[in-house]
Amino acid sequence: MKKIIGRKIGMVQLYDVNGAAIPCTIVQVEPNIILENKPNKSVKVGFGETKENKLNKPELGVFKKLGVAAKKNVRTLSNIDNEYKPGESLNLDIFKAGEYVDVQGVTKGHGFTGAIKRWNFKIGPLSHGHGYPHRYQGSLAFGRGGNAPQRVYKGKKMHGHYGHETVTIQNLSIVIIFKEQNLILIRGAIPGPEGSYVIIKSSNKRAKDSIEYNIITKDIQKSIEEANLSFENKEFAKESNDEAELKEKIAEAKKEENK
Repeated sequence: MKKIIGRKIGMVQLYDVNGAAIPCTIVQVEPNIILENKPNKSVKVGFGETKENKLNKPELGVFKKLGVAAKKNVRTLSNIDNEYKPGESLNLDIFKAGEYVDVQGVTKGHGFTGAIKRWNFKIGPLSHGHGYPHRYQGSLAFGRGGNAPQRVYKGKKMHGHYGHETVTIQNLSIVIIFKEQNLILIRGAIPGPEGSYVIIKSSNKRAKDSIEYNIITKDIQKSIEEANLSFENKEFAKESNDEAELKEKIAEAKKEENK
């Protein structure tokens, strides 16, 4: 499996040659430096530039031993197909435009949230005299005494911490890759706020599939504008010729009438 770690920048909207809008998420993927090979096809990588004084001596010694710049983050990627040597780097070259990928990230945190927002429960009555129950969860209905448990079952949908969970979005396609800027544009939304780190990996379900996008680039846009301009000029010339012919016919008709 191919994997690489990047940083979510934001979203943008592109258009293809047919005029269809394609929502894309921009991910900046700097080279992931291989720090260590682990068993079971796992590697430890470092990414994100940082100053040396931000690290302690043991952490800094790992990078100096390999002769690479200090990295801010260190993570382990498991189930990697290729065998990499320490000091090598993972780049965007492992992916191609049109390829399907899965993106894993941590969702936005919403803090301690009520059950209405957290689980999409129905609100209470809004009419006069009900006080303020329309944001309450309501009865848990566990009973009183007898065989009814005097507790709340584990996993009960209630108010609590919402968000900040590891989520994987599957079957997202790569629209375009800018190797010089280390940017990859993925169709659709991915979890996490702007600036958060995500793991891009080859798709489990559609690894062999691919799709082709005909995005309107600057060159294509320029050719379209030139074609539209020439078409407008031809239409304007045709209209001018038609008007001139019509005026000539009217002038000839007046001459005949005067005779």
